[in-house]
Amino acid sequence: MKPPCDEAVIRSMSAAAPCRPEAKRWILAAVVLGSSMAFLDSTIVNVALPALQTSLGATVVSVQWVVESYGLFLGALILVGGSLGDLLGRRLIFLTGVVIFAIASAGCGFAANLQLLLIARSVQGVGAALLVPGSLAIISASFDEKNRGQAIGTWSGFTAITTAVGPVLGGWLIQHASWRWAFFINLPIAAAVIALSLRHVPESRSAAAGHVDGWGAMVATLGLGGIVSGFTTSVSLGWRHPLVLGCLIGGLACLLVFFFAEARVASPMVPVELFRSRGFLGANLLTFFLYAALGIVFFLFPLNLIQVEGYSAAATGAAALPLIMLMFFLSRWSGGLVARYGARNPLVIGPLIASVGFFLFALPPVGGGYWTTFFPAFVVLGLGMAVSVAPLTTVVMSSVSQDRAGAASGINNAVARVAGVLAIAVFGIVIVKAFSSHLNQSLANLTIPPGILQAIQSNEIKLAGLPLPAGLDAGVAAEIRSSVSQAFVFGFRIVMLSCVGLSIMSAAIAWLMIPAKLNQ
Repeated sequence: MKPPCDEAVIRSMSAAAPCRPEAKRWILAAVVLGSSMAFLDSTIVNVALPALQTSLGATVVSVQWVVESYGLFLGALILVGGSLGDLLGRRLIFLTGVVIFAIASAGCGFAANLQLLLIARSVQGVGAALLVPGSLAIISASFDEKNRGQAIGTWSGFTAITTAVGPVLGGWLIQHASWRWAFFINLPIAAAVIALSLRHVPESRSAAAGHVDGWGAMVATLGLGGIVSGFTTSVSLGWRHPLVLGCLIGGLACLLVFFFAEARVASPMVPVELFRSRGFLGANLLTFFLYAALGIVFFLFPLNLIQVEGYSAAATGAAALPLIMLMFFLSRWSGGLVARYGARNPLVIGPLIASVGFFLFALPPVGGGYWTTFFPAFVVLGLGMAVSVAPLTTVVMSSVSQDRAGAASGINNAVARVAGVLAIAVFGIVIVKAFSSHLNQSLANLTIPPGILQAIQSNEIKLAGLPLPAGLDAGVAAEIRSSVSQAFVFGFRIVMLSCVGLSIMSAAIAWLMIPAKLNQ
């Protein structure tokens, strides 16, 4: 999902290097293509996960890390990426990010094993942390206040189109070629971005740029990495394992050090004093819980549709189109809700509508047509998010002084990304435990030789991608496959109902912490 506050990041900066009129379209083309690479990667890779899991024989923990390794570095370093652009040059850092992202994409596509894939995905996250804020900063620097609104509209429209079309195209490539094309598709885009940027995008810097908070970035990455590692490895090692305990304790300690240090450094990555604003704190808590729910939905629904429901990769990529299109077409309408009804009401109603969408995801059994099962869920969830995102951005911008609007928007953007990373780590445990419990109960009612039963149970961590032992009777194999599907749906429902709770919690936070009128 596209995070909130992208447009707010653009609006909060000044035009440091206004572009020539004839260069406008080329600059927009470069930043749209650059942003689209990151958006495409986030959506296409999720659709590729089932094929990737089958090809590499991966467990769900390994599949989690394919997403987590990228999201971890992107979420932890995106604020530093913006600071580096202000200090060293926005075009330079943007192009550096594009080159790193492209090289890492090639590494992902050619990866011979899971270990090499995870290393390349981590490097890809670093590249994204440079190119994403760089693309936003280039729009701000190149377009003055008079032309910025039109530029933002063009950028938003084209990135929405690529976000919608990308999973369908990627799914088709995965279905007819290989999961590796989820990464190779980035290479021609990166080549076009580099050529356009070198020729048409002017360099710019911030005269007021401070120091880059390198220590803060390192400690934040270690902290998030430790917590994510602790949660994900607990599935296979157990909570009492020294490695699990060490990761969790070390991660929490690093995050505590990070927040204490940020209050004392001259140019902090996260200015802690911003959280003294009740509205800003409430908006970020709301963002965290709501985008945590979205993060785990977009991780699990491709596994459900492909491995359980039997959808093709292309059909799975198209399944979320109603949500994406509703958010795009209703964004201007939802932006006017604050003026008509105040800030609090939309941020209470939007997450409550989204909670109904999450609940609808928990209803479909195995089988059934898309239009009567998942389509209503995507429509309702899309409506809830459309009502929420624009007012949320407005609250973030209005909760701090104008000179801190850029930092506030960047923090909220990062919070949304980190929420998804942590949600996948935490709810990955939930679905594995629920799946294992339900499957074992189902298998106990079947007559299965002990050796076959042990082989199935040893692969439970692969969830619905669990391979059946060879040589099974066709009838027994069908019963086991049905039990596996039912167990996955059972775990999926528990996670979706947990997302209902997270969404309701977001609405409660809005009611308690978001002011009814702005600037309070």
